[in-house]
Amino acid sequence: MTDKLKSLPPVSEMMRESGLEPKKQFGQNFLFDLNLTGRIARSVPNIEKSTVVEVGPGPGGLSRALLLAGARKLIAIEKDKTTEPILSQIVAVADGRFDVVYDDALRVDMEKIAGGEFSICANLPYNVGTELLINWLHDIARGVPIKSMTLMFQREVAERIVAKTGDDAYGRLAVLTSLIADAKILFGVPSAAFVPRPRVESAVVQIIPNASKIKNIGDINAIENLTGKLFGMRRKMIRGIMRDVDWNIFGLNGTERAEDITPEKFLEISKKLVA
Repeated sequence: MTDKLKSLPPVSEMMRESGLEPKKQFGQNFLFDLNLTGRIARSVPNIEKSTVVEVGPGPGGLSRALLLAGARKLIAIEKDKTTEPILSQIVAVADGRFDVVYDDALRVDMEKIAGGEFSICANLPYNVGTELLINWLHDIARGVPIKSMTLMFQREVAERIVAKTGDDAYGRLAVLTSLIADAKILFGVPSAAFVPRPRVESAVVQIIPNASKIKNIGDINAIENLTGKLFGMRRKMIRGIMRDVDWNIFGLNGTERAEDITPEKFLEISKKLVA
């Protein structure tokens, strides 16, 4: 199978032959650099024992790398049906290890198509990356067996995911992620690596669900609502945003701003306000 995959023409050549071009409405920026796609694929923990779900494979550059890295099973979810002439060629040489589902990743039941536990690896479309991540965090909180997520985002979004209390980038995304998983930026990706070249740099983030955190999470919707409310007016003191709350019971005086509150404190507050 490896020899068959390696014998395929370069992704750029397959795109020219099929007339495929990146589409702005899908937020497509394709990655052709084999060193980078290989590095991303090899970053997936225990890939040889994993079912991997890829979102937005486009012409399959990362898909090929994931298969070459030894993914036990790869399932790609692609909204753009015009990629089929290229992806079907990869399916044909993958010896049954590669399936493509043509659907919207925002609507797909990933646990169902994976048939059990799975990892996610993707060069996420810029226009829906954050929304997808929040959906997956909700899935993890309710017990969907996601083992790991190795995801490419705009650098700014990546920094928001891993930000700590008090950082300029600290916000709702960092709180939600921190309360469910352990996250880190693995490496940066220059804009020159993409076609078309975006105006921003990117970075690969790895997010590993943390069982002890998930057990303690409670109602993730309550946390999301609370963070949305406080970070929505992040320059205001919290007592000016939620005037009916006695902040003293949380060890706060109400003059704090959202950026001063730790994820653990957000969790504590959300649990008491919902109770």
